[in-house]
Amino acid sequence: MDVNEVLRRYRFLTRSKLLRYLPARQPARYLYDLLPTYPLQGGKALRPALCLATCQAYGKSAEKALPAAVALELLHNAFLVHDDIADAAVLRRGRPALHAAHGVAVALNAGDALAVFSIRPLLDGGLGRLSRPVLEEFLLLARETLEGQAMELGWIRDNSAAVTVAEYLAMVAKKTSWYTVAAPCRIGALIGSGGRADVARFTPFALYLGAAFQIGDDLLGMAQHRGPDNDLCEGKRTLMLIHLLDHATAPERARLMRFLGLTIQARRSEPVEWIVDLMDQRGSIDFARRSLVGFADAAAAAFEPAFGDLPRSEHRDFLEALVRLFAART
Repeated sequence: MDVNEVLRRYRFLTRSKLLRYLPARQPARYLYDLLPTYPLQGGKALRPALCLATCQAYGKSAEKALPAAVALELLHNAFLVHDDIADAAVLRRGRPALHAAHGVAVALNAGDALAVFSIRPLLDGGLGRLSRPVLEEFLLLARETLEGQAMELGWIRDNSAAVTVAEYLAMVAKKTSWYTVAAPCRIGALIGSGGRADVARFTPFALYLGAAFQIGDDLLGMAQHRGPDNDLCEGKRTLMLIHLLDHATAPERARLMRFLGLTIQARRSEPVEWIVDLMDQRGSIDFARRSLVGFADAAAAAFEPAFGDLPRSEHRDFLEALVRLFAART
């Protein structure tokens, strides 16, 4: 199975429907013309794919879960706009971030609009008695994501040197595992099963797969550290940085904390290659790679309790293949 081709199919299906939920009205220049910017710039559309595939694995059509998939993607793009503002990002998918192109205030308002409009597909989705439980899952997803984001932003603001691996994983469980895997699977299962599925069964699978996904992102970000928007310049407490702070010598740790204590603009003007080299020397990158493989293996083991009683299908096979895709991200 070509997982990337299936992802592209789900992405096209979701984006086509999503654009119908973005109003064409005034004020166009300062609001409505900006809303399709991020959705049209690419991305994997992983969350809609998980929702649609899970729904189909339970026997319903993709069309039944498509409004929920659109809602997930709209909220995701709202979060991206706000994340870029919080990170003072320069680029998004190789193009100017929305706030860089149009100003923080205008971009912030556009992000708010995307978040508000994400509710409409759930109301129009013909879910009947499932509307309430699906909306509850959607609100739970938003709460967990905001809590995880607060943890990460707080560590950066306080320039914390004491973040532990356990705290990092707790943040990832909220910001990535729930947002990226648990909620899409739970919503897809509710719709596909007509509300009969025990959605708690997806939690272990989601926690492990989300951790593998986030650590993979950390590693990919490290490989792209020469760009203007990298985790080191943004001060993010990645798994590699946490490991390095635990294993660096006292002088190395002091130098790291001085760098992290700079403003983001000042960090961008400083070289970061010495930090990447230090991570390599102290085994931090290898530690992250081993952790990714470990979590991907755990997700593979948790797949059976989550999906094992469903009949074999191309949709279940796709969900299982995603685990292998994440494991390959080292």
